[in-house]
Amino acid sequence: MLREAILAVDPDQALSNPRTLDDALAQQRWLLRVFTTMFAAFAVVALVLAAVGLYGVTAYAVTQQTRDIGVRMVLGAQPSQVIRPFMKRALIQLTVGLTVGLAAAFGVGRLLQSFLVQTSVHDPLTLVSIVALLTVVAIAACFGPARRATRMDPLNAIRHD
Repeated sequence: MLREAILAVDPDQALSNPRTLDDALAQQRWLLRVFTTMFAAFAVVALVLAAVGLYGVTAYAVTQQTRDIGVRMVLGAQPSQVIRPFMKRALIQLTVGLTVGLAAAFGVGRLLQSFLVQTSVHDPLTLVSIVALLTVVAIAACFGPARRATRMDPLNAIRHD
């Protein structure tokens, strides 16, 4: 039908592969869609790896302090007094990491601006959701092991290796 319409306008027109403008644009954007999907998959994998790594490192650091938690508990400290320094340390480290990470995201975002379609370099929803996710992971990674250590028998916590 498309071939007949083109030949009706100009019978001398050479047609090798007639197609609609939508089809031509879709074929032209195919590579961009592939790269966008690939970058999105890499971003999700990187976010999951960052969350798992943050949890593992923070939980390990708190677990290494089980003996200190036991000593504080034996000396009469309340669980909230024991957990607070660990939370403070984790949140300071998280703040430093997020500051460096957001600065890097803005810098790399400017470099990749030509690849971004229908979004801005500084997509606030994405950045806020990543910051919120990493904050929740850091708090859970610190609070969980510290809370478990405060529930242990203080003498067992002191003997913990």
